Amino acid sequence: MNKLSILLVLILISFQAHAYIGPGMAAGVILAIFGFLAAVLIAIFGVVYYPIKRAVTKKRKKNDSQSWLCICCSYFFVFL
Repeated sequence: MNKLSILLVLILISFQAHAYIGPGMAAGVILAIFGFLAAVLIAIFGVVYYPIKRAVTKKRKKNDSQSWLCICCSYFFVFL
């Protein structure tokens, strides 16, 4: 209990930092948020798009070598 009360006192009491946080820090935070949102959207796109693409290519399969090449190329471009 004693450690918890000391921790709460240290968190609740704030002192002046005497430091300047310029616009560069705000730009970095904004870009980090945009990067996180882009990563989430790309992950959702990958989960939804590639199984559908694989099903369509299997349906339109002309011969085994071409469909195998298409699936390999789609996985190759995912990691670029």
